[in-house]
Amino acid sequence: MTLRLRPLPRTSALDRPAPRHDIALPLAGSSRVWAEEVDVVEGRRTREQLLTTDLDPAQRDRLSRPRPALCGLTLDRPRIMGILNVTPDSFSDGGVLGDRAGAVAAGLAMAAQADILDIGGESTRPGATPVPLAEEIARTVPVIADLRARGVTTPISIDTRNAAVARAALEAGADMINDVSALTHDPEMAGLVAEAGVPVCLMHAQGDPQTMQDNPHYADVVAEVLDWLEGRVVAATAAGIAREKIVIDPGIGFGKTRAHNMTLLRWLSVFHDIGLPVLLGASRKRFIGMVTGVDPARARVPGSLAVAIHGAGQGVQVLRVHDVPETRQALDMWQALNDPDMDQDRGQEGS
Repeated sequence: MTLRLRPLPRTSALDRPAPRHDIALPLAGSSRVWAEEVDVVEGRRTREQLLTTDLDPAQRDRLSRPRPALCGLTLDRPRIMGILNVTPDSFSDGGVLGDRAGAVAAGLAMAAQADILDIGGESTRPGATPVPLAEEIARTVPVIADLRARGVTTPISIDTRNAAVARAALEAGADMINDVSALTHDPEMAGLVAEAGVPVCLMHAQGDPQTMQDNPHYADVVAEVLDWLEGRVVAATAAGIAREKIVIDPGIGFGKTRAHNMTLLRWLSVFHDIGLPVLLGASRKRFIGMVTGVDPARARVPGSLAVAIHGAGQGVQVLRVHDVPETRQALDMWQALNDPDMDQDRGQEGS
């Protein structure tokens, strides 16, 4: 197995405000999360623990350097990607938007608080069947075009595995591509991304949506997901995609059991060892209901917020969520609690 560096994240709220120790590294350029110690791990076994001063310059740079801006957004703090599913069968909100007008109205409302909109026209829930390309385009592209026509300037991501859909979405005004297959589904996708020069999110999945939850198995889920994602990054750059345009996603819920998902969430900080922005998409997913005993997906908002704040504390740069206002409020509060420069006493305390 490959030896990896797992930074041990700290935040101001844990024990002390800034200024921090001289050995502290800002985690992936974060303004609120840093590390003083790093575990050297093989899989999930710790081989040794180092201070950040024990790392060589390349290792320190990989863990601490600010990640490139995403669609013009700095990544020194977590960004919210709002989910806009224009589908009749998504696991949580399928069919809710109803029609094009409903989707546009939802997008306009979401754009007021989301940093990025992620628009998808094909459900990738467990057991979902593929959607014809023409149908996927008809669901998504008019919504993107209408949002742009209505003056929405918020970056838009097209959530698709298909190059034809991605191309049409980019022409309509989308800014990036979120490919849950990490460029493995459509052989033309990598070339399109390279040609367009847009950001792309590469997500890990074991199997396709129809089969991915049929007894998923890993010898070591953390090591295997890391190695697979690193391999996809190599393939993407070999296809001409600039490394600074790539975001990685461990793929919570895609070919993973509850135990796999929980393990990946506990080990999120190790994904910074790849040196790229990390996206976390766990909103309303089944494992949250399994842990909390809440079955309806739309009732899993509190659990989803807990996972989002955990991700922020692990230095994740993008949180992909259904519940944008709730996540924005929780994230604003988390950021305030971890802001070393915030005035803690302005003489206006109240109930």
